[in-house]
Amino acid sequence: MKYQYILLFLFISVFGFSQNLKPDFKNIEKNLKKTDSPYNYDKLIFKFKGLPKSLDSIESQYLYYGRNFRDDTVSTLDAEFKSLTEAFKNNNFEDCIRQGKVLYEKDPTNLDVILILLRAYDSQKDGDNFVHHLSQLRALTGAIKSSGDGKSEKTAYYVNSVGDEYILLNMLNIGQDYTRSSKAVKDGMIDIWEKGDEKIYIKVLYLNV
Repeated sequence: MKYQYILLFLFISVFGFSQNLKPDFKNIEKNLKKTDSPYNYDKLIFKFKGLPKSLDSIESQYLYYGRNFRDDTVSTLDAEFKSLTEAFKNNNFEDCIRQGKVLYEKDPTNLDVILILLRAYDSQKDGDNFVHHLSQLRALTGAIKSSGDGKSEKTAYYVNSVGDEYILLNMLNIGQDYTRSSKAVKDGMIDIWEKGDEKIYIKVLYLNV
């Protein structure tokens, strides 16, 4: 499967069936840390790693937006991540898999890491691992889709980072023919992408600032 079709496949399969469900950040932070909660992080990540297709929309939201309340995530500024992207740029997919597995164990819900692993497994024709990580990617991007409809500031899609925003833009097929304007808000930044009469609202979260 060609890499450019991965996000197209996601757009059709995820964006066609998700229901809007605004994330409740206070409850997400509280329940992820409670050992007796059904949304405890360790319980959800075990399910995410083993049977990602079994996650429901709320569980996916807890995992995706719960990243804002963890201090063990992998940053795109980290040397390890930069090394992974360098291997990816050089089409060294065996090394991508080796490095990607390490970062995935540290930060399983990192969309950038999952996408690179998908491309690497695709290049190696490893269908089992490709399909498994694709299911994980669908669960996390489904959480983004369920956060809003993107039609207004109040119903903007919520993303954790600018990187995730561009993943969403690719899924929505929004390219260079759109113009962007931005507006600072209390807990993030609202980006408005426009083309003619069409507007898409995306909120990049800054919950810990």
